[in-house]
Amino acid sequence: MPKLAFQIYEKQIRALSVEEKENFPVCQYSPDSGVIRGIFSSAEEYRKYHNSIEYLTYSYDNDRKFVIYSWNIFSTIVFVQECLKRFGEPGDRFVLTYREKQDKEEKVSEQNSTETLSPQQSEKERVFNGYRNPYSDKLIESRNIIFRGAPGTGKTYLAREIAADIISDGYFDDFSMLTDEQKEQVDFVQFHPSYDYSDFVEGLRPKINADGSMGFELKDGIFKRFVERARKNYENSQKSQETVEKETSAQESIADFFSSIEFGVDTFETVNKNVFAVTSADDEHIEVAIPGNATVNKLRLNTDELRQMLESDTTFTKVRDVTAFFGKKFATQAYSYDFALYKEIIKKKPAPVSRQAIAPEKLKKYIFIIDEINRGEISKIFGELFFALDPGYRGPAGAVSTQYANLHTDPSKKFYIPENVYIIGTMNDIDKSVDSFDFAMRRRFRFIEIRADERLEMLAALDDELESEAIRRMTALNQEILKTEELNENYQIGGSYFLKLKELNFDQLWTDYLCPLLQEYIRGMYDEAAIMNRFAQAYGYSSDNQEVENETAQS
Repeated sequence: MPKLAFQIYEKQIRALSVEEKENFPVCQYSPDSGVIRGIFSSAEEYRKYHNSIEYLTYSYDNDRKFVIYSWNIFSTIVFVQECLKRFGEPGDRFVLTYREKQDKEEKVSEQNSTETLSPQQSEKERVFNGYRNPYSDKLIESRNIIFRGAPGTGKTYLAREIAADIISDGYFDDFSMLTDEQKEQVDFVQFHPSYDYSDFVEGLRPKINADGSMGFELKDGIFKRFVERARKNYENSQKSQETVEKETSAQESIADFFSSIEFGVDTFETVNKNVFAVTSADDEHIEVAIPGNATVNKLRLNTDELRQMLESDTTFTKVRDVTAFFGKKFATQAYSYDFALYKEIIKKKPAPVSRQAIAPEKLKKYIFIIDEINRGEISKIFGELFFALDPGYRGPAGAVSTQYANLHTDPSKKFYIPENVYIIGTMNDIDKSVDSFDFAMRRRFRFIEIRADERLEMLAALDDELESEAIRRMTALNQEILKTEELNENYQIGGSYFLKLKELNFDQLWTDYLCPLLQEYIRGMYDEAAIMNRFAQAYGYSSDNQEVENETAQS
């Protein structure tokens, strides 16, 4: 929309004076937030006023440009409204319509982006594959990235924005706007020193058995569950329509069968005349009770095996056919019960009816966010997944056997991370919860620094006057931090701390948040009190030096 406004009103905007352009409204996050202003002639001129890479460029007359701050299409509506108000005719209006992108449009957009991108354009001025945030493009390119830098720079918030940007195909970057279904494509975890493999990948968890005794069962961790969702989508997206229809038919047949029987009551019979009942069933397992078997009176079947039999074009007439189908030399006890259930399902399966064609599943992108990734003991958490995590070994090529593979229903089945999984980590460089960040992991991630003077647009949520004062104080304090021996830019204060000014005043922000943090930074240094006094003066804390000194001494 803003580019369209530039195109329509280019002549009128060019005619504006420098002062009028600098004061032209271009962005507003919400009706309650301040208005960001300024139409600039170049990215360099723009950066004199905004410490941000989120901007929109409109080119005209060969090398001439208009550059404005642009966080997303909704925040720049104020720019379009101002153009209409100043330059439009009575009755003129812009209509914003939301619709899904078509494959043809996406291909044309990608082709045009490639053709119009000149080698001289900087990375910040590129067209980022239809995404709003330039970091989204970097994640797609690298698959694994880590945002590093000083605390309070908005790294975690940025990660969620990127996730929303990519999942919505560039339509918006507000995470709260994702639907419940879209949120299934994103997961979040925060590492800490006691986090381990059993939390992240898989591990044994206690459970109470039916007879009241205590036992253990293998449970998937958060990352493995997430990857299985992505893997299922990836594999389904590669299937033909015929295969999808067969799978759907098999799934419906299984569901119809189990909904028609009474668990634990209705009985069935194997070819060896063993009577059994189904006690429960879900997408993974079928539990059966065998009252006549004194040795093994319970058995767990794999639902997927039954599903594969129904999906195939094979006709099963005996247990040996099942054994041959799964490529085994000898039949297992489970195959006798699989065969019995297969016959019962086929017997009850309704005649095929004509139905609307079922389209294959669309390939989706899945984004996993690891907050404070360096606070965990990486090798203990990821284990053998280092190999599968490598961007060059995504898919079956990077498949590994997990530590508890021998306890799986199918021990030969390996774990891999599909190509549609993207990982974002965040870390504070100064956090020393663990000794070091594993070098093997460093090689598998792209590290992007988020400096304290970046992403200051978050402070636009404050009033204009408060925003300016917050930036001034933050800049002065950070400059003083850089002057302190043993401290560097990793110890600077990020803008998110100053968002607390919505509820606090500047003095309260200093005493309750910034002062304790800075005292921790300089603990053990020579003349701590003098250093804290310099910090307080740079920040503009309205108290005498003695009080600051007393606080330091008491800590």
